[in-house]
Amino acid sequence: MQNNQSIPINKENFKLIFSKEFILVIIFSTPAAIMAEYFNIPLAWFLGPMIATSLLSLFGLKLLMPRLVLSINLVLLGLYIGNYIDKNLFSQMHQWIWTSLIMLGYIILSVLFVSKYLEKFSGYEKKTSIFSAAPGALGPLLILAEDEKSDLSQVATSHLIRLIIIITVFPFIVDSFYDQNKIEKIDVILEQNIYDLLTLIILSLLIIFIFDKIKVPAALLAGTLVASGFLQITEVASYKLSPGIIDFCLLILGSSVGCRFANKTFSEIGKNALHSFVATFFLVILGVLAAYVASLVIDKNFFTLLLSYCPGGIYEVAVIAIFFDLDPEFVSFHHIIRLLMILFIVPVILRLMQKKT
Repeated sequence: MQNNQSIPINKENFKLIFSKEFILVIIFSTPAAIMAEYFNIPLAWFLGPMIATSLLSLFGLKLLMPRLVLSINLVLLGLYIGNYIDKNLFSQMHQWIWTSLIMLGYIILSVLFVSKYLEKFSGYEKKTSIFSAAPGALGPLLILAEDEKSDLSQVATSHLIRLIIIITVFPFIVDSFYDQNKIEKIDVILEQNIYDLLTLIILSLLIIFIFDKIKVPAALLAGTLVASGFLQITEVASYKLSPGIIDFCLLILGSSVGCRFANKTFSEIGKNALHSFVATFFLVILGVLAAYVASLVIDKNFFTLLLSYCPGGIYEVAVIAIFFDLDPEFVSFHHIIRLLMILFIVPVILRLMQKKT
């Protein structure tokens, strides 16, 4: 099997599920989530494991999140977001063209402005500054950065610090200023057809496989959303997953963020922390402005728009939208569009920069 596939089903990945490094992740993440919930921390089952595994990784403990476990978890998140897709959603989509154009402007301004700051004040090389300034898409950007002989460690560290800041701060902001009730944990809705669920899973896996082959960003999320949308709109199959599954998804996703700090040190994080914080601040300010402009052209909750332009990871932001019931399908769509735009815009900016030089 190829190493870059979205769902890596092979002997090696199955073995990693039973590895000591992953067992340690579960051992430390579960009590961290329970403790965070006890202290009423918003998004406790995400933030608790994320903070615990981040600190343990930086202290040198070997932790690992198997790609197969993470992939299955992301498919479950995609299927849950697919619960929100119905015919009424498509009646709003013509307005999304304008919010997507605003996203384009937001990305261009972010890359140009923040890269200038990083280049001038942090000492980053010009190409490294551009890759570090992009609001998201760390995985694909690292591939581009490697091709351009940029500093992969600086790019990765900048994005990871930004992700930690965004995912830690945003739940508290939304929890403080947004009055909407969070998702309620209830049992799976009765009188559902298990064959509908199997149909949904099979079609999702098929579309994920196709998207993976043609290099669609966030293939796991995009594939499940397309499958859910098609089956529910055509009324072929419909199956709503219980919100109770979200805690498991949050724990795995939060832990996976912390595991990304493997092979990083406190010294390395400290050197990048200040400038990453400032860069994040600029990106958030630009995101707030983009959300405000979008609010003038579409009737959406401002926090939904804010999450849509949030410079965080697509899955991490999606779970915030799910947790606070902030149109996760709208937020997810705009983050997928953002990924596509970043993968187009960053190489163009690099070429223009090289021609100018």
